[in-house]
Amino acid sequence: QVQLVESGGGLVQAGGSLRLSCAASGRTFSNYNMGWFRQAPGKERERVAAIYRSSGSTYYADSVKGRFTISRDNAENTVYLQMNNLKPEDTAVYYCAATLQAIVEAKRMNYWGQGTQVTVSS
Repeated sequence: QVQLVESGGGLVQAGGSLRLSCAASGRTFSNYNMGWFRQAPGKERERVAAIYRSSGSTYYADSVKGRFTISRDNAENTVYLQMNNLKPEDTAVYYCAATLQAIVEAKRMNYWGQGTQVTVSS
């Protein structure tokens, strides 16, 4: 069992920045591939970014590429999402999730956090 707790959301003006954190407890964090997802009202959950356990390679949705950066600190059991140049369309509840499977996508995630709200005003 893995428990995930997100923090760092809030209200920010367009062009601003936020850093989301996801603290993991339970099983060995370094064994998991990690992802950040978001869900806006009336929309499906969207994969935003992923970071893989072995290679440290990353994935970004086209909508956030060049603005968001995912990173992980295995010693601190934490994954981060640095979000710069935020836009109103980034407004959503952001979730972190963990999986032992090779691909980070919503249907393959084993554990989910409770989510943190990000609101970007224009």
